[in-house]
Amino acid sequence: MSQKVGRDNSKVYRLVLTGGPCGGKTTGQARLCTFFENLGWKVYRVPETASILLGGGIKWHDLTQEEVLGFQDNLIKTMMQVENTFFDLASNCRRNCLVICDRGIMDGSAYLKPEDWKKLKEKNNWNEVDLRDSRYNLVVHMVSAAIGAEDFYRLDNNSTRTEGIEIARELDKLTAQAWVGHPYYDVIDNSTDFERKVVRMIAAVCNRLGIEAGDRLSLDSKKRKFLVNKMMDDSDSFQLKINGAHGLTDEKGISVVNSYPQFQDFIVVHDYLVTPNHHMQARIRRRGQNGNWTYTHTTRRPEINKESPELRMQISAREYRLLLVQKDVNHYTIYKKRRCFLWKNQYFQMDIYEEPCHPRCRGLIILETYTTLLDKDLELPGFLEIIKEITNDGNYSMYKLSKKDSDEVNRVPPSPRTDGVPETITDGVV
Repeated sequence: MSQKVGRDNSKVYRLVLTGGPCGGKTTGQARLCTFFENLGWKVYRVPETASILLGGGIKWHDLTQEEVLGFQDNLIKTMMQVENTFFDLASNCRRNCLVICDRGIMDGSAYLKPEDWKKLKEKNNWNEVDLRDSRYNLVVHMVSAAIGAEDFYRLDNNSTRTEGIEIARELDKLTAQAWVGHPYYDVIDNSTDFERKVVRMIAAVCNRLGIEAGDRLSLDSKKRKFLVNKMMDDSDSFQLKINGAHGLTDEKGISVVNSYPQFQDFIVVHDYLVTPNHHMQARIRRRGQNGNWTYTHTTRRPEINKESPELRMQISAREYRLLLVQKDVNHYTIYKKRRCFLWKNQYFQMDIYEEPCHPRCRGLIILETYTTLLDKDLELPGFLEIIKEITNDGNYSMYKLSKKDSDEVNRVPPSPRTDGVPETITDGVV
Protein backbone atom coordinates (compact mmCIF):
# COMPACT_ATOMS: atom_id res chain seq x y z
CA MET A 1 0.00 0.00 0.00
CA SER A 2 1.38 3.41 -0.91
CA GLN A 3 2.07 5.86 1.89
CA LYS A 4 3.88 9.09 2.64
CA VAL A 5 7.31 9.08 4.26
CA GLY A 6 8.04 10.98 7.46
CA ARG A 7 11.27 11.73 9.28
CA ASP A 8 13.82 8.93 9.50
CA ASN A 9 11.96 7.15 6.66
CA SER A 10 9.00 6.37 8.95
CA LYS A 11 5.65 5.49 7.39
CA VAL A 12 2.83 8.02 7.31
CA TYR A 13 -0.48 6.35 6.48
CA ARG A 14 -3.66 8.35 5.89
CA LEU A 15 -6.88 6.41 6.49
CA VAL A 16 -10.49 7.54 6.05
CA LEU A 17 -12.97 5.72 8.28
CA THR A 18 -16.41 6.48 6.90
CA GLY A 19 -19.82 4.86 6.70
CA GLY A 20 -23.54 5.23 7.17
CA PRO A 21 -25.24 6.25 10.45
CA CYS A 22 -24.70 3.74 13.28
CA GLY A 23 -22.10 1.80 11.31
CA GLY A 24 -19.58 1.37 14.14
CA LYS A 25 -17.12 4.13 13.22
CA THR A 26 -16.64 5.42 16.76
CA THR A 27 -15.98 2.00 18.28
CA GLY A 28 -13.91 0.96 15.28
CA GLN A 29 -11.73 4.05 15.50
CA ALA A 30 -11.00 3.46 19.18
CA ARG A 31 -10.14 -0.21 18.60
CA LEU A 32 -7.99 0.61 15.59
CA CYS A 33 -6.14 3.27 17.59
CA THR A 34 -5.40 0.83 20.42
CA PHE A 35 -4.30 -1.89 18.03
CA PHE A 36 -1.75 0.28 16.21
CA GLU A 37 -0.49 1.93 19.37
CA ASN A 38 0.22 -1.57 20.69
CA LEU A 39 2.32 -2.12 17.56
CA GLY A 40 4.40 0.94 18.48
CA TRP A 41 2.81 3.33 15.98
CA LYS A 42 1.87 6.92 16.69
CA VAL A 43 -1.84 7.38 15.99
CA TYR A 44 -3.58 10.68 15.30
CA ARG A 45 -7.38 10.86 15.19
CA VAL A 46 -8.86 13.65 13.08
CA PRO A 47 -12.28 14.57 14.55
CA GLU A 48 -15.39 14.61 12.38
CA THR A 49 -15.75 18.23 11.32
CA ALA A 50 -19.45 17.92 10.52
CA SER A 51 -20.28 16.74 14.06
CA ILE A 52 -18.38 19.68 15.55
CA LEU A 53 -20.28 22.21 13.43
CA LEU A 54 -23.68 20.52 13.72
CA GLY A 55 -23.16 20.27 17.47
CA GLY A 56 -23.07 24.06 17.53
CA GLY A 57 -26.77 24.36 16.77
CA ILE A 58 -26.90 24.08 12.97
CA LYS A 59 -30.04 22.29 11.76
CA TRP A 60 -30.34 21.13 8.15
CA HIS A 61 -34.07 21.83 7.96
CA ASP A 62 -33.50 25.46 8.94
CA LEU A 63 -31.16 26.13 6.00
CA THR A 64 -32.08 27.30 2.52
CA GLN A 65 -30.58 25.55 -0.50
CA GLU A 66 -28.11 28.41 -0.89
CA GLU A 67 -27.15 28.20 2.79
CA VAL A 68 -26.63 24.43 2.53
CA LEU A 69 -24.24 24.94 -0.38
CA GLY A 70 -22.35 27.63 1.50
CA PHE A 71 -22.20 25.46 4.63
CA GLN A 72 -20.82 22.48 2.71
CA ASP A 73 -18.22 24.73 1.05
CA ASN A 74 -17.02 25.99 4.44
CA LEU A 75 -17.26 22.52 5.96
CA ILE A 76 -14.95 20.99 3.35
CA LYS A 77 -12.45 23.85 3.61
CA THR A 78 -12.45 23.52 7.41
CA MET A 79 -12.00 19.77 7.10
CA MET A 80 -9.04 20.25 4.76
CA GLN A 81 -7.32 22.61 7.19
CA VAL A 82 -7.91 20.34 10.19
CA GLU A 83 -6.63 17.31 8.25
CA ASN A 84 -3.59 19.22 6.99
CA THR A 85 -2.69 20.09 10.58
CA PHE A 86 -2.57 16.41 11.50
CA PHE A 87 -0.85 15.44 8.24
CA ASP A 88 1.92 17.98 8.97
CA LEU A 89 2.37 16.61 12.49
CA ALA A 90 2.54 13.08 11.13
CA SER A 91 5.16 13.99 8.52
CA ASN A 92 7.50 15.11 11.31
CA CYS A 93 6.94 12.04 13.45
CA ARG A 94 9.98 9.79 13.98
CA ARG A 95 7.78 6.71 14.44
CA ASN A 96 5.45 5.05 11.95
CA CYS A 97 2.27 7.12 12.06
CA LEU A 98 -1.38 6.32 11.31
CA VAL A 99 -3.73 9.26 10.75
CA ILE A 100 -7.36 8.19 11.12
CA CYS A 101 -9.78 10.66 9.54
CA ASP A 102 -13.33 10.42 10.89
CA ARG A 103 -14.87 10.84 7.42
CA GLY A 104 -13.05 12.49 4.53
CA ILE A 105 -13.52 15.20 1.92
CA MET A 106 -15.69 13.12 -0.43
CA ASP A 107 -18.27 12.52 2.32
CA GLY A 108 -19.35 16.12 1.81
CA SER A 109 -20.34 15.41 -1.78
CA ALA A 110 -22.84 12.77 -0.61
CA TYR A 111 -25.00 15.50 0.93
CA LEU A 112 -25.13 17.64 -2.21
CA LYS A 113 -26.94 17.40 -5.50
CA PRO A 114 -24.54 16.50 -8.35
CA GLU A 115 -24.94 19.94 -9.92
CA ASP A 116 -24.12 21.66 -6.60
CA TRP A 117 -21.05 19.47 -6.07
CA LYS A 118 -19.94 20.42 -9.57
CA LYS A 119 -20.35 24.13 -8.69
CA LEU A 120 -18.15 23.74 -5.62
CA LYS A 121 -15.45 21.94 -7.60
CA GLU A 122 -15.43 24.62 -10.27
CA LYS A 123 -15.47 27.47 -7.74
CA ASN A 124 -12.51 26.08 -5.77
CA ASN A 125 -10.63 24.46 -8.68
CA TRP A 126 -10.98 21.03 -7.07
CA ASN A 127 -10.89 17.67 -8.84
CA GLU A 128 -11.86 14.28 -7.47
CA VAL A 129 -8.53 12.59 -8.19
CA ASP A 130 -6.84 15.00 -5.76
CA LEU A 131 -9.68 15.04 -3.22
CA ARG A 132 -10.31 11.30 -3.24
CA ASP A 133 -7.31 9.37 -4.56
CA SER A 134 -4.16 11.38 -3.83
CA ARG A 135 -5.14 12.67 -0.42
CA TYR A 136 -5.75 9.36 1.37
CA ASN A 137 -4.05 5.95 1.29
CA LEU A 138 -7.09 3.85 2.18
CA VAL A 139 -10.84 4.32 2.62
CA VAL A 140 -12.88 1.95 4.81
CA HIS A 141 -16.69 2.19 4.70
CA MET A 142 -18.56 0.77 7.71
CA VAL A 143 -22.05 -0.14 6.48
CA SER A 144 -24.90 1.25 8.61
CA ALA A 145 -26.70 -1.09 10.99
CA ALA A 146 -29.81 -0.01 9.09
CA ILE A 147 -28.68 -2.42 6.37
CA GLY A 148 -28.52 -5.98 7.61
CA ALA A 149 -28.45 -5.33 11.37
CA GLU A 150 -31.66 -3.35 11.83
CA ASP A 151 -32.21 -4.52 15.43
CA PHE A 152 -29.05 -2.66 16.43
CA TYR A 153 -29.84 0.67 14.75
CA ARG A 154 -30.03 3.35 17.45
CA LEU A 155 -30.31 7.14 17.69
CA ASP A 156 -29.59 7.58 21.40
CA ASN A 157 -25.81 7.14 21.25
CA ASN A 158 -25.11 10.22 19.10
CA SER A 159 -26.61 13.63 19.88
CA THR A 160 -26.28 14.81 16.26
CA ARG A 161 -27.91 11.70 14.74
CA THR A 162 -31.58 12.20 13.83
CA GLU A 163 -32.02 9.89 10.83
CA GLY A 164 -34.75 7.29 10.70
CA ILE A 165 -33.85 3.87 9.37
CA GLU A 166 -34.91 4.53 5.76
CA ILE A 167 -32.97 7.80 5.60
CA ALA A 168 -29.98 6.03 7.17
CA ARG A 169 -30.04 3.45 4.38
CA GLU A 170 -30.10 6.15 1.73
CA LEU A 171 -27.27 8.10 3.39
CA ASP A 172 -25.20 4.93 3.60
CA LYS A 173 -25.69 4.34 -0.12
CA LEU A 174 -24.75 7.92 -1.02
CA THR A 175 -21.68 7.94 1.24
CA ALA A 176 -20.46 4.61 -0.10
CA GLN A 177 -20.92 5.77 -3.70
CA ALA A 178 -18.99 9.00 -3.05
CA TRP A 179 -15.77 7.01 -2.56
CA VAL A 180 -16.12 4.70 -5.55
CA GLY A 181 -12.99 5.10 -7.62
CA HIS A 182 -10.47 5.21 -4.79
CA PRO A 183 -7.76 2.66 -5.61
CA TYR A 184 -7.85 1.14 -2.11
CA TYR A 185 -11.41 0.95 -0.83
CA ASP A 186 -12.84 -1.65 1.56
CA VAL A 187 -16.52 -2.03 2.49
CA ILE A 188 -17.23 -3.73 5.83
CA ASP A 189 -20.82 -4.99 5.86
CA ASN A 190 -23.01 -6.54 8.57
CA SER A 191 -22.67 -10.16 7.48
CA THR A 192 -21.11 -11.03 10.87
CA ASP A 193 -21.71 -9.96 14.46
CA PHE A 194 -20.43 -6.54 15.53
CA GLU A 195 -17.27 -7.80 17.21
CA ARG A 196 -16.27 -9.65 14.08
CA LYS A 197 -17.18 -6.61 11.99
CA VAL A 198 -14.69 -4.48 13.92
CA VAL A 199 -12.02 -7.19 13.65
CA ARG A 200 -12.61 -7.39 9.89
CA MET A 201 -12.12 -3.63 9.64
CA ILE A 202 -8.81 -3.77 11.51
CA ALA A 203 -7.76 -6.77 9.42
CA ALA A 204 -8.53 -4.85 6.21
CA VAL A 205 -6.23 -2.00 7.27
CA CYS A 206 -3.45 -4.41 8.27
CA ASN A 207 -3.87 -6.33 5.03
CA ARG A 208 -3.51 -3.16 2.92
CA LEU A 209 -0.51 -2.02 4.96
CA GLY A 210 1.20 -5.39 4.72
CA ILE A 211 1.29 -5.88 8.49
CA GLU A 212 1.46 -9.45 9.76
CA ALA A 213 -0.89 -9.51 12.73
CA GLY A 214 -0.31 -13.17 13.63
CA ASP A 215 -2.98 -14.78 15.80
CA ARG A 216 -4.40 -11.45 16.89
CA LEU A 217 -6.42 -11.17 13.68
CA SER A 218 -7.54 -13.61 11.06
CA LEU A 219 -6.68 -11.93 7.76
CA ASP A 220 -8.98 -14.14 5.72
CA SER A 221 -9.85 -11.49 3.15
CA LYS A 222 -8.17 -12.13 -0.18
CA LYS A 223 -8.26 -10.88 -3.73
CA ARG A 224 -10.41 -12.94 -6.09
CA LYS A 225 -10.20 -12.53 -9.86
CA PHE A 226 -12.66 -13.52 -12.59
CA LEU A 227 -12.46 -13.62 -16.37
CA VAL A 228 -15.29 -11.65 -17.98
CA ASN A 229 -16.60 -12.48 -21.45
CA LYS A 230 -18.48 -9.26 -22.06
CA MET A 231 -19.99 -6.46 -20.05
CA MET A 232 -23.46 -6.28 -21.56
CA ASP A 233 -25.72 -8.66 -23.44
CA ASP A 234 -25.15 -8.13 -27.16
CA SER A 235 -28.85 -8.88 -27.74
CA ASP A 236 -29.88 -5.69 -25.95
CA SER A 237 -32.07 -3.78 -28.38
CA PHE A 238 -31.31 -0.33 -27.01
CA GLN A 239 -28.14 1.67 -27.54
CA LEU A 240 -26.26 2.19 -24.25
CA LYS A 241 -24.19 5.26 -23.58
CA ILE A 242 -21.67 5.78 -20.81
CA ASN A 243 -22.66 8.76 -18.68
CA GLY A 244 -19.70 9.15 -16.31
CA ALA A 245 -20.40 8.58 -12.65
CA HIS A 246 -24.16 8.48 -13.27
CA GLY A 247 -24.15 4.99 -14.78
CA LEU A 248 -25.62 4.01 -18.14
CA THR A 249 -28.48 5.53 -20.07
CA ASP A 250 -30.37 4.31 -23.11
CA GLU A 251 -30.63 6.25 -26.37
CA LYS A 252 -33.37 8.42 -24.83
CA GLY A 253 -31.20 9.31 -21.84
CA ILE A 254 -33.21 7.16 -19.40
CA SER A 255 -31.14 5.51 -16.67
CA VAL A 256 -30.71 1.75 -17.02
CA VAL A 257 -30.42 1.09 -13.29
CA ASN A 258 -31.04 -2.65 -13.43
CA SER A 259 -28.40 -3.18 -16.11
CA TYR A 260 -25.46 -1.41 -14.52
CA PRO A 261 -24.70 0.38 -11.24
CA GLN A 262 -23.07 3.78 -10.98
CA PHE A 263 -19.36 3.61 -11.69
CA GLN A 264 -16.12 5.56 -12.04
CA ASP A 265 -13.76 5.01 -15.00
CA PHE A 266 -10.00 5.59 -14.92
CA ILE A 267 -7.10 5.26 -17.33
CA VAL A 268 -4.45 2.99 -15.77
CA VAL A 269 -1.00 2.47 -17.30
CA HIS A 270 1.66 0.07 -15.94
CA ASP A 271 5.33 -0.21 -16.92
CA TYR A 272 7.70 -2.86 -15.57
CA LEU A 273 11.20 -1.71 -14.68
CA VAL A 274 14.61 -3.37 -14.92
CA THR A 275 15.54 -5.12 -11.64
CA PRO A 276 18.84 -6.61 -10.33
CA ASN A 277 17.56 -10.19 -10.71
CA HIS A 278 14.57 -12.14 -11.98
CA HIS A 279 13.39 -12.90 -8.44
CA MET A 280 12.42 -9.27 -7.95
CA GLN A 281 9.79 -7.22 -9.76
CA ALA A 282 9.30 -3.46 -9.96
CA ARG A 283 6.74 -1.40 -11.82
CA ILE A 284 5.34 2.11 -12.00
CA ARG A 285 1.74 3.09 -12.52
CA ARG A 286 -0.08 6.19 -13.56
CA ARG A 287 -3.81 6.38 -12.87
CA GLY A 288 -5.94 9.23 -14.12
CA GLN A 289 -9.38 10.67 -14.61
CA ASN A 290 -10.31 13.83 -16.50
CA GLY A 291 -6.67 14.82 -16.99
CA ASN A 292 -5.71 14.46 -13.30
CA TRP A 293 -3.15 11.80 -12.35
CA THR A 294 -1.60 9.91 -9.46
CA TYR A 295 1.69 7.99 -9.69
CA THR A 296 2.76 4.85 -7.83
CA HIS A 297 5.97 2.80 -7.58
CA THR A 298 5.58 -0.89 -6.62
CA THR A 299 8.29 -3.44 -5.83
CA ARG A 300 7.81 -7.15 -5.18
CA ARG A 301 10.55 -8.69 -3.11
CA PRO A 302 11.95 -12.22 -3.57
CA GLU A 303 9.85 -14.97 -2.00
CA ILE A 304 10.41 -15.58 1.71
CA ASN A 305 8.52 -18.39 3.47
CA LYS A 306 6.26 -18.74 0.43
CA GLU A 307 5.36 -15.02 0.51
CA SER A 308 6.38 -12.29 -1.92
CA PRO A 309 5.46 -9.00 -0.23
CA GLU A 310 4.62 -5.98 -2.37
CA LEU A 311 5.63 -2.49 -1.28
CA ARG A 312 3.79 0.46 -2.82
CA MET A 313 4.80 4.10 -2.60
CA GLN A 314 3.03 7.13 -3.98
CA ILE A 315 5.54 9.13 -6.02
CA SER A 316 5.68 12.53 -7.65
CA ALA A 317 5.41 13.26 -11.37
CA ARG A 318 9.14 14.03 -11.34
CA GLU A 319 9.99 10.64 -9.80
CA TYR A 320 7.69 8.88 -12.25
CA ARG A 321 9.41 10.49 -15.23
CA LEU A 322 12.86 9.52 -13.93
CA LEU A 323 11.82 5.91 -13.25
CA LEU A 324 10.23 5.57 -16.69
CA VAL A 325 13.73 5.68 -18.18
CA GLN A 326 14.35 2.30 -16.48
CA LYS A 327 11.51 0.60 -18.35
CA ASP A 328 12.12 -3.10 -19.07
CA VAL A 329 12.09 -3.64 -22.86
CA ASN A 330 11.11 -7.28 -22.26
CA HIS A 331 7.62 -6.17 -21.25
CA TYR A 332 4.82 -4.36 -23.03
CA THR A 333 3.32 -1.29 -21.45
CA ILE A 334 -0.06 -2.29 -20.06
CA TYR A 335 -2.98 0.04 -20.85
CA LYS A 336 -6.29 -0.50 -19.08
CA LYS A 337 -9.60 1.20 -18.50
CA ARG A 338 -10.45 0.50 -14.87
CA ARG A 339 -14.12 0.59 -13.94
CA CYS A 340 -14.93 0.79 -10.21
CA PHE A 341 -18.38 0.11 -8.78
CA LEU A 342 -20.32 -1.17 -5.79
CA TRP A 343 -22.58 -4.19 -6.11
CA LYS A 344 -24.59 -5.34 -3.09
CA ASN A 345 -22.12 -3.85 -0.59
CA GLN A 346 -19.15 -5.42 -2.41
CA TYR A 347 -16.52 -3.22 -4.08
CA PHE A 348 -15.40 -4.36 -7.54
CA GLN A 349 -12.73 -3.22 -9.98
CA MET A 350 -12.93 -4.30 -13.60
CA ASP A 351 -9.87 -3.93 -15.85
CA ILE A 352 -10.57 -3.64 -19.57
CA TYR A 353 -7.30 -4.05 -21.48
CA GLU A 354 -6.68 -1.64 -24.36
CA GLU A 355 -4.36 -1.24 -27.34
CA PRO A 356 -1.44 -1.24 -27.87
CA CYS A 357 -0.90 -4.59 -26.16
CA HIS A 358 0.21 -8.18 -26.67
CA PRO A 359 -2.33 -10.21 -28.73
CA ARG A 360 -3.11 -12.25 -25.61
CA CYS A 361 -4.56 -9.12 -23.97
CA ARG A 362 -6.88 -8.05 -26.80
CA GLY A 363 -10.45 -8.06 -25.54
CA LEU A 364 -9.32 -9.17 -22.10
CA ILE A 365 -11.57 -8.14 -19.19
CA ILE A 366 -10.73 -9.10 -15.60
CA LEU A 367 -12.99 -8.47 -12.59
CA GLU A 368 -11.52 -8.47 -9.09
CA THR A 369 -12.60 -7.86 -5.52
CA TYR A 370 -11.34 -8.35 -1.97
CA THR A 371 -13.62 -10.61 0.06
CA THR A 372 -13.76 -13.16 2.87
CA LEU A 373 -16.40 -15.13 0.96
CA LEU A 374 -15.31 -18.35 -0.69
CA ASP A 375 -16.42 -20.25 -3.76
CA LYS A 376 -20.09 -19.77 -4.59
CA ASP A 377 -20.86 -17.68 -1.48
CA LEU A 378 -19.69 -14.58 -3.35
CA GLU A 379 -22.52 -13.17 -5.46
CA LEU A 380 -21.08 -11.77 -8.69
CA PRO A 381 -22.70 -8.94 -10.69
CA GLY A 382 -25.57 -10.32 -12.73
CA PHE A 383 -25.04 -7.88 -15.59
CA LEU A 384 -21.62 -9.44 -16.37
CA GLU A 385 -21.01 -12.70 -18.19
CA ILE A 386 -18.36 -14.45 -16.08
CA ILE A 387 -16.35 -17.20 -17.81
CA LYS A 388 -14.42 -18.58 -14.83
CA GLU A 389 -12.46 -17.71 -11.71
CA ILE A 390 -8.76 -17.08 -12.36
CA THR A 391 -7.59 -16.18 -8.83
CA ASN A 392 -4.87 -18.83 -8.80
CA ASP A 393 -4.12 -18.91 -12.52
CA GLY A 394 -0.62 -17.45 -12.99
CA ASN A 395 -1.22 -16.97 -16.71
CA TYR A 396 -3.43 -13.99 -15.86
CA SER A 397 -0.87 -12.20 -13.70
CA MET A 398 -0.06 -8.78 -15.11
CA TYR A 399 3.63 -9.70 -15.17
CA LYS A 400 2.98 -12.63 -17.53
CA LEU A 401 0.38 -10.79 -19.58
CA SER A 402 2.89 -8.01 -20.31
CA LYS A 403 5.82 -10.34 -21.06
CA LYS A 404 7.08 -10.21 -24.65
CA ASP A 405 7.79 -13.36 -26.64
CA SER A 406 11.48 -14.00 -27.35
CA ASP A 407 11.15 -12.92 -31.01
CA GLU A 408 9.46 -9.63 -30.05
CA VAL A 409 12.16 -8.16 -27.83
CA ASN A 410 14.19 -6.60 -30.65
CA ARG A 411 11.23 -5.40 -32.69
CA VAL A 412 10.37 -1.73 -32.90
CA PRO A 413 7.80 -1.22 -30.11
CA PRO A 414 4.38 0.32 -30.86
CA SER A 415 4.09 4.05 -30.34
CA PRO A 416 3.38 4.66 -26.65
CA ARG A 417 0.38 6.61 -25.46
CA THR A 418 1.39 9.79 -23.70
CA ASP A 419 -1.78 10.50 -21.69
CA GLY A 420 -0.72 11.04 -18.11
CA VAL A 421 3.02 11.21 -18.80
CA PRO A 422 4.25 14.51 -17.31
CA GLU A 423 5.70 16.67 -20.08
CA THR A 424 8.11 18.43 -17.75
CA ILE A 425 9.77 17.31 -14.55
CA THR A 426 8.19 19.19 -11.66
CA ASP A 427 8.34 18.75 -7.93
CA GLY A 428 5.41 17.66 -5.82
CA VAL A 429 2.98 14.77 -5.89
CA VAL A 430 0.38 15.04 -8.64
